[in-house]
Amino acid sequence: MKKNFVFAAFLLSLSGALFAQKQNAQMRRTETKEVKDFMDLRFGMFVHWGPVTLRGTEIGWSRNHQVPQNDYDSLYKEFDPVLFNADDWVKTAKEAGVKYLVITAKHHDGFCLWPTAFTDYNIAHTPFKKDVVGALAKACKQHGIKFCIYYTVLDWYDKNYPLHNDGKGEDKNADMGKFILYMKNQLKELVTNYDPYMIWFDGNWEKPWTQADGKEIYDYLKRLNPRLIINNRLGKNEHDKLTAESVGDYATPEQKIGALNMDFPWESCITICKQWAWKPNDAMKPLKECIQTLACTAGGNGNLLLNVGPMPDGRMELRQVKRLQEMGGWLQHYGESVYGTLGGPYVPDSVMAATRKQNRIFIHLFKNFSGQLNLAAVPNVQVVKAYWLKGIAVKFKQGEKGITLELPQILPDENDAVLVLEMNKNVEQANIIEK
Repeated sequence: MKKNFVFAAFLLSLSGALFAQKQNAQMRRTETKEVKDFMDLRFGMFVHWGPVTLRGTEIGWSRNHQVPQNDYDSLYKEFDPVLFNADDWVKTAKEAGVKYLVITAKHHDGFCLWPTAFTDYNIAHTPFKKDVVGALAKACKQHGIKFCIYYTVLDWYDKNYPLHNDGKGEDKNADMGKFILYMKNQLKELVTNYDPYMIWFDGNWEKPWTQADGKEIYDYLKRLNPRLIINNRLGKNEHDKLTAESVGDYATPEQKIGALNMDFPWESCITICKQWAWKPNDAMKPLKECIQTLACTAGGNGNLLLNVGPMPDGRMELRQVKRLQEMGGWLQHYGESVYGTLGGPYVPDSVMAATRKQNRIFIHLFKNFSGQLNLAAVPNVQVVKAYWLKGIAVKFKQGEKGITLELPQILPDENDAVLVLEMNKNVEQANIIEK
């Protein structure tokens, strides 16, 4: 009887410990408010940069393909971006209306843009020597931009990681246990030295990386900084989705605008040109496409992380800078229809997108409707007035099933003209409407 009692007490103690462990794990998850604050930012800048710009090929992926491994791995010895100026980069981001910046501190090629103590394959061993990550962290803080770090979970350069992007299969001499320790050491450096707002992981698709590895790293980071925001590319889940099994705080569709989704947070990462890293004469997206991509992303209730690729000498290309400044000019006029809004209630398409905040619906018009726009009515809500954002009033009629708005032959903005509908009540909880 005594043995049974002791055993029962042991089981109760064990179950209590497991429950407490589960609760602690849940407590270490990023708070909902922190994630919402991140989503309110709506517009971020991705920066892919490193020694590979000396070849003008894609970062990471061109190793052992367009660029022989020995050549690729030796590029850091001649990497001397003497015209790099962190203030210039961050000022460009601010002029673009960007609210957060993500730098590729370590991409799949394993090269580190900060003077890490755990590998010599880093910026301190280049002719340049200066701490790029540290300079950007300081400049972002000075100019009010959220500083964020990209860090991949695969590393084709490190001998302890089993794959090297060389087509030879897994390296039998590799040691994932040592590699995970290496990651933790580097991540601790990044978190403690640079205090990033968010860490953007990548590379979770390769076989050596497991779901358990992702959970271990997520938990480790949450112990370092419980408020740290982390994307969903730590576990083995799909990038476009966020489920109960996902390891991370938001989904990350790539090179496409995510579908309208009010159930979980997401961010689309899209390049301003075609290649992530700098490429000479790379085709750049026109202003109209950039602005409408931002509007449709916000209209789908997501963030846009727009990528730029600086040149080998450290400067951002003037044409990319000008494009970003043009986006910033549009946002100076129309920013309130993007920042801090929710997507919907209308589904974005090639004609229009919609965002909303409190009792206002912002209609982003991409095309001329030849004098009239017809919208489905929002159930149980009435339009009080309609007008161009920071502009004149627009005549309208509302019936039981629809809203008709009178438009000019030429829209106020050829890229995205924003029409405001003021409603008689808050519309943030309104259901999504098919036009």
